[in-house]
Amino acid sequence: MIRRFGWNATSFQALEPGFRYFFDGVDACVAYVDTGAAWVAAGAPIAADQRLEEVATHFARAARAHRRRVVLFGTEQRFVTAATFDALQIGQQPVWNPTAWDSVLRRSRSLREQLRRARAKGVRIRQIAAEEIAQPQLPMRLALERLVERWLQSRHMSPMGFLVGVHLFEFLEERRIFVAETAAGPCAFVALVPVYARNGWLVEDLVRAPEAPNGTSELLVDAAMRVAAADGCEYVTLGLAPLAGDVQPWLRAARTLGRGLYDFSGVHAFKGRLGPSAWSPIYLSSPRGGSSCLAVYDSLVAFSQGSLLRFGISTIARDPGVVLRGLALPATMR
Repeated sequence: MIRRFGWNATSFQALEPGFRYFFDGVDACVAYVDTGAAWVAAGAPIAADQRLEEVATHFARAARAHRRRVVLFGTEQRFVTAATFDALQIGQQPVWNPTAWDSVLRRSRSLREQLRRARAKGVRIRQIAAEEIAQPQLPMRLALERLVERWLQSRHMSPMGFLVGVHLFEFLEERRIFVAETAAGPCAFVALVPVYARNGWLVEDLVRAPEAPNGTSELLVDAAMRVAAADGCEYVTLGLAPLAGDVQPWLRAARTLGRGLYDFSGVHAFKGRLGPSAWSPIYLSSPRGGSSCLAVYDSLVAFSQGSLLRFGISTIARDPGVVLRGLALPATMR
C-alpha cells in the first residue's frame, strides 16, 4: 500500500514501531497512535487521491465509536484540498528537486564554504550498505548507536516518540544511510526513507556528535542530494520546520515561549540555508467544528508518548535550567 500510495512525506514512517492501523478495505490505511483520548494519525490516509476524504471520514467515525477524538498530524495541501476537514498550519517543510542541487551550490557561497571547511577538517562521506549494520554486534552499527545515544543525551528535551523517534535499523533495505567519518571514526550520519509515490526521499534523521567539524551536516546533505539526483529522484525534503511560516498568533507565541526547549528559528534557518526550491505548508487536520487547541494538545501527547506531565518532569530532571530559561523569557520579551 505504501509503495503504491505513499505520497505524504511521513508515509514510510507508518511502518515503524508504535503504530496501530485502521484499514478501510484492501487499498487504504491510516497509521495512528492511541493516546487514550485521541487517535493521532501519522499524516494523511495512505490511499488513492479520490479516496482520501472517504477514508479519513471512516477513520473519524471509528474513533468516535471508541470515544476518541481524531487528529491527522502532518497533512499537506493535497489532503487539505481533498477533504472537508479543518486545517491548522503548524509549520513548513522545505522541498528540493535534487537534480538542481548544483545550481543551489552555485548560488550560495556560504554553503560552498561550509562544505570546504568540513573537507579541510578531514570529513569524508560514504553511503553504508545494509550489511554493515544489519547485525547488533557489527562495528558500524555499534558506532551509530553510540552516536544516537550521545545526540539524545545532548538534547534539552526528554526523548520523544511518534514521528520523531530514531528507528535507524528498521527496514534497512529500503533506507539510504550516509555516514560522516574523520580519522577518529564516525561523527555524524544522515538517514533517508522513501516517499514512493513522489519518487523521492525524506531526510528522517540527521544526527551529529558535538565535536563534529563545522559543515559536516551540510556535507552529508550534499552527498544525499547527489545520490538522489543520480538515481533520478525528483523530490527530497528535510521534513517539518515546526511553527515556521504563516502560523496563528498563538502558535507564534508558543514558538517564543518554547525556545528554551527547542530552537525553532535555528531549525528553520538551517534548512533555509540549504536553498530549498519551495516551502510547503504542513497542517494538523481534524473533523470540522473541533478545537484547534485540543488538536495541538492531542498531538503533543502523542509525541510525549502518552503523558505530557511525565514528559515534562523527565525533561526538567535532565535539564533543570529549562525552568530558569522559561522564567527569564518575560524579561527578554519586553
